Amino acid sequence: MTNLQNIGQFAGMEFATFKLKDGVSEDKMLEIIKKVDEQFLQKEEGFLGHSTLKGENGVYADVAFATTQEKAQEICGKWMENELALQYVELIDEPSVNMSFWSRIK
Repeated sequence: MTNLQNIGQFAGMEFATFKLKDGVSEDKMLEIIKKVDEQFLQKEEGFLGHSTLKGENGVYADVAFATTQEKAQEICGKWMENELALQYVELIDEPSVNMSFWSRIK
């Protein structure tokens, strides 16, 4: 998991829920997420932190914190150009994805 000590500075975030494709293990997902964090997200200007959450019935949430909502959207837009991020995306059951962007108001 990414260091979230600067999390109080966030003003924007990406929030997505999803399920993994059949046969994909949580361990495999976590292995790739670690690489995405270290080799991609942490190098992006405006990126403040990333966390993955597990809910009920095989649903996960991916949350990325940024300095602004626009910055969160910009970083997310780069996922389809990054080899590691694409490896993560390949594990996800596409029809299950629900992605949104948020601005902090308080």
